[in-house]
Amino acid sequence: MAITAISGGKVKFEGVNVKPAKDVKIGETYTVQQEHVLRTIKVVALLERRVSAKEVSAFVEDLTPAEAYNNVDRMKNTRFVFRPRGIGRPTKKDRRDIDEWFDEGKETKQPV
Repeated sequence: MAITAISGGKVKFEGVNVKPAKDVKIGETYTVQQEHVLRTIKVVALLERRVSAKEVSAFVEDLTPAEAYNNVDRMKNTRFVFRPRGIGRPTKKDRRDIDEWFDEGKETKQPV
C-alpha cells in the first residue's frame, strides 16, 4: 500500500514527491493524502522489522489538526454525493454502496 501511495504522488517530504527508495530519518515530517484527509506525520523512531498496523503508532507522531478529521465526519453527514460528469446514473450496487456509506455510525432500529 505504501509503494502504491508513493508512486501515486500521495506522499510528500518538504512539499516534494517522495521516491520509494528514499531513506527515512528520525525527526522528518511527511504529508500523506489519505482519502479525504491530508495527514501530517513525524517519524519518532525507525522500524527494524515489519510490524502490525497497531504497533506503527509508537514510531510516528500524528501532527494532523483535529479539524481535518472533523471535516471528514462533516462530509459523511451531508447527503451530497459527487459523481464525475459523464459516467451515467448510479447502478443498483452504487446506490447500495452510497446508502451504506451514509448509514455508517447510525444506529439501526430493530423491529420489536
